[in-house]
Amino acid sequence: MRWMITTAAAALMLAAAPMTASAQLASPSGADVAALPGGLSMRALAMMDRVSDPRLSPDGRRVLYSVRSTDWDGNRGVSALWVADVSGGEPRKLAVSTGGASTGRWAVDGQAIYFLSARGGSNQVWRADAQGNAAVQVTTYPVDVVAFKVSPDGRNLILSLPIFIDCDTLQCTKDRIDADNRSPSTVTGHDRMPLRQFDHWNDGRRQHLFVQALNGSGLADGSPRDLMAGIDADTPSQPQGTEDEFAISPDGRTIVYSTQTQGSDEAFTNNSDLYRVSLDGGAATNLTSDNPGPDGSPVFSLDGRRLAWLASGRENVGGDQAMLVLADADGDNGRVVTEDLDRGFGSLTWSSDGRRLYATGSDDGQNRLFEVDARTGAVARLSGRGAISGVESRAGVLVYARDGFEAPAQIMIATGDGARALTSHNADAMAALDLPEAEAFTFAGWNGGDVRGWVFKPVGYVEGQTYPAVYLIHGGPKSPWTESWSYRWNPQIYTSAGYAVVMINFHGSPGYGQAFTDAINDHWGDRPLEDLQKGWAAALASNSFIDGDRACALGASYGGYMVNLIAGKWNGPWACLVNHAGVFDVPQLMNAMDIGNFIWEFGGPSWERMDLYRAFSPGDFAGDWEKPMLVLHGSRDFRVPIDQGLATFSALQRQGIPSRFVHVPDENHWVLKPRNWVDWQREILDWTARWTAPTP
Repeated sequence: MRWMITTAAAALMLAAAPMTASAQLASPSGADVAALPGGLSMRALAMMDRVSDPRLSPDGRRVLYSVRSTDWDGNRGVSALWVADVSGGEPRKLAVSTGGASTGRWAVDGQAIYFLSARGGSNQVWRADAQGNAAVQVTTYPVDVVAFKVSPDGRNLILSLPIFIDCDTLQCTKDRIDADNRSPSTVTGHDRMPLRQFDHWNDGRRQHLFVQALNGSGLADGSPRDLMAGIDADTPSQPQGTEDEFAISPDGRTIVYSTQTQGSDEAFTNNSDLYRVSLDGGAATNLTSDNPGPDGSPVFSLDGRRLAWLASGRENVGGDQAMLVLADADGDNGRVVTEDLDRGFGSLTWSSDGRRLYATGSDDGQNRLFEVDARTGAVARLSGRGAISGVESRAGVLVYARDGFEAPAQIMIATGDGARALTSHNADAMAALDLPEAEAFTFAGWNGGDVRGWVFKPVGYVEGQTYPAVYLIHGGPKSPWTESWSYRWNPQIYTSAGYAVVMINFHGSPGYGQAFTDAINDHWGDRPLEDLQKGWAAALASNSFIDGDRACALGASYGGYMVNLIAGKWNGPWACLVNHAGVFDVPQLMNAMDIGNFIWEFGGPSWERMDLYRAFSPGDFAGDWEKPMLVLHGSRDFRVPIDQGLATFSALQRQGIPSRFVHVPDENHWVLKPRNWVDWQREILDWTARWTAPTP
């Protein structure tokens, strides 16, 4: 028997009956598809608690962290604050989380907690007692608070607020927005890029850092003062910047922030710089004007004597590995301390004793925790398999969040012989699962170089049987697969539906050295495709349980681009294809997307390098398409605008190729609402089941 048809698999096939292009969903919104026994269902994944952002109390005895749960009926996520004791015991949810609470931060004495909440109608800072039982509103601004930090001396908040830079007051910004909303005209003019940012149109506001004095009760005292007054720039950066882009000196008198100040040329470069400004006012000083690439993630040592940050040396080179720079507190005498490490970092924090720094970064398919000696620059890897985030060190204690292919994130505390979990969220849901382990493999890819990937057996695997497969292709393209728990493209959803899963990190993926990442520059359509072809052949050769005749290739963003390219250049192996937010016409994409400097993936603008653009543009090979394709796209996707998906579907339909277009009008480049995600994922599973069903 080639494949035993389980109840779940049969249900998938029945759900995949042919439908017309205008057909509505066959199941109620948010309807689940049963997973195999021991498997992970879509709704179970959507309902899991998402743990993140651990923050140690000043004495190192408690950890404050965030948990995003799912309001199924409301089709949204809800954030709450929890506290765990470092010594052990059950974590508890803070009572002040009612109404929503996120970004929890300890007061400097540990006797209060500051957090963000929109319970009053806009996103503002609130303050709770240390037990989280009662809260008072700290700020009542007419605009939302984007991000904030408590100054180390406890006297101020540093906040990021969205404003029009020609407004003298926050109310001026609010009045202008209200007037625009009341206007019967919807005509809007723009004089410069970016026009759009990920999922919204640019209305001209900038995110500026303000200082807000606090009174003896820890509440706002007077009006906030703009520390970036008149500067045409953002901190944090839009649209997805974080509070890691600014730091406050330990004496509470100075901030260092990362931003771009290129004016009308800003959209066409990724060069950001660090600026230093006194909280007393005055002009900001550029600390990194000599570096042509991005500088960010500034952090002061706890004694205030040193400043560290992450810097990439090249402008407009995606995936340029960020190096650790260490300098005096005023930015002088900066030196790169990780020149010999052929890896890049993504986050940075000091140890509480000031002798070392902790960083995270992609490394051989993991997102590892690194330790860097602040004196010698010696680097040590502190974590093994899995993905590390949210690292913090206080009072000799080190905590972080860790997740992997096998389980979602938990808060961990470093111990002398490894790490110990402080939390056990989703324990009941995970106890009911029996998920397969990822099996790593290596093969010779483009230019004979080592390329790495993973194979998963399906849930309920039986030796000697064969199974259909999905080939998951990552996006970015410089966003590698890592051993992490995904809420968008989780391989365990497919193993739980009876599929073998293959994933590889083709050339261009970070975490394998700079040369490996750079190999994709000017080569979007050949070197990664060669890796995918050789990786698939290697997976089939070493795993006889994969039925290569019943396999589908799935990808999103760049992965969707590659699916479209595969459709024209390598469609032989596939029973079907799935393309979410993929690219049809490369020149059009590069001139319409929200990232103005992305053209450097192709070495310059389309009108200067059209031969290269056309050589790797999937739509130019649409005449060779023949395999069934599912196309999914969101209307609020400004990273890969929906026209790309519409063009893909049109080309399929004109040629009579079996195809289906799934429109998600209220989602951006990602599918984030829980019911939408379940419906979206069900469409994918229905499609793959239809085309990989065994022949009677």
